[in-house]
Amino acid sequence: MLRVPFERRYLFCFSHFIRLLPPLACLVLALTAIPAVSAEEGHGPPTLAVGSAAPDFCLPGVDGQTHCLKDYASAKVLMIAFICNHCPTSQLYETRIKQIAEDYKNRGVAVVAIEPNNPNAVRLDEMGYTDVGDSFEEMQIRAQHRHFNFPYLYDGETQKISNLYGPTATPHIFIFDTDRRLRYEGRVDNNPREPLVTKQDARLALDALLAGRPVLVAKTPSVGCSTKWLFKEEGRREEMAEIEKRPVSVKAVSLDDLKALRKNSTGKLLLVDVWATWCGPCRKELPAFETMYRMYGHRAFDLVTVSINYPDERPGVEKVLKAEHATSTNLILGSTDLYPQLAAFDPDWDAAVPYTLLIRPDGTIAYKAQRTNVDALQLKRLIIANLADDDYIGHQAYWKTAGEAEK
Repeated sequence: MLRVPFERRYLFCFSHFIRLLPPLACLVLALTAIPAVSAEEGHGPPTLAVGSAAPDFCLPGVDGQTHCLKDYASAKVLMIAFICNHCPTSQLYETRIKQIAEDYKNRGVAVVAIEPNNPNAVRLDEMGYTDVGDSFEEMQIRAQHRHFNFPYLYDGETQKISNLYGPTATPHIFIFDTDRRLRYEGRVDNNPREPLVTKQDARLALDALLAGRPVLVAKTPSVGCSTKWLFKEEGRREEMAEIEKRPVSVKAVSLDDLKALRKNSTGKLLLVDVWATWCGPCRKELPAFETMYRMYGHRAFDLVTVSINYPDERPGVEKVLKAEHATSTNLILGSTDLYPQLAAFDPDWDAAVPYTLLIRPDGTIAYKAQRTNVDALQLKRLIIANLADDDYIGHQAYWKTAGEAEK
């Protein structure tokens, strides 16, 4: 057997090793560059494991202050609730979370809420049960309207903190012991419909920790709207692209059509916007109406725009509506005999525009604004309050008394 001297074998191996260095380096770099499964890949981050330390945070609150984990160091137990504005499930749990904060505030429990959603990742058709979106400014509106008694913090811009906790939906609860180790994560209780609740999981966990006992059930699923991670912005863009492709049409109406419109036998809640191309305030509020239509149109709701321009001004009407991608029902007066047509719709109307009516399915008026732009926030609350419970039984009670906050 031929033997190669050690020195030659060493040099041979070393030379081959040198040749392999570049591809090995590339392989190492490639492996280290592979990220963990994350929201950027189309999946949410993993949920924080029970027993883990509470990830640190410093986030802006609706009160104008920055809130950090260390600010709650004196609390025996810390409950962090990931909630949001737009989700009907999260809305129904607001009162219950407020009650937990009230019931446990003198027992050493601190309750903090974090809004994890990127507002641009929420599609308009996902906002059919809300008056506001998930931006920081809209969080301030919700917190004031619902009289939140806990800090409400915003993480929607970067979602850095939410990625560390990994909330799967809103609401999602995380409860930490005195050492800030996670001892419970999941739902508030076992039924979004409060009258059907038979197990109050979050309260059981709080009671156990305050009594120095282990939490018997440390992890539960949490029903709610999925967290709107940054990658879901594409869904909002796709939605708008679809809207922009839809045809915009204008139909001429008769006296009888206008009488029927006012009576509203459609079975739907009807928002009627009477406007004209020469009316500046009318054109200013048209985008807001179209947004409402995109939000609530999949429910028993419809938007009808009625232009009081004359028939030969139809091209100008169509131009304005197409610029706004107004895919709602759009009408124009069928003749130049103006006043009889206006009286056919509403004999008590003084003919001034803008004129806005929210008409219930029984023909009664829920909202009227004449000669002035609408209060869009008030109108949205009234729309939701007047929409019957459909695929989310119990939600209308949240908006009872025409959208006024529960005291």
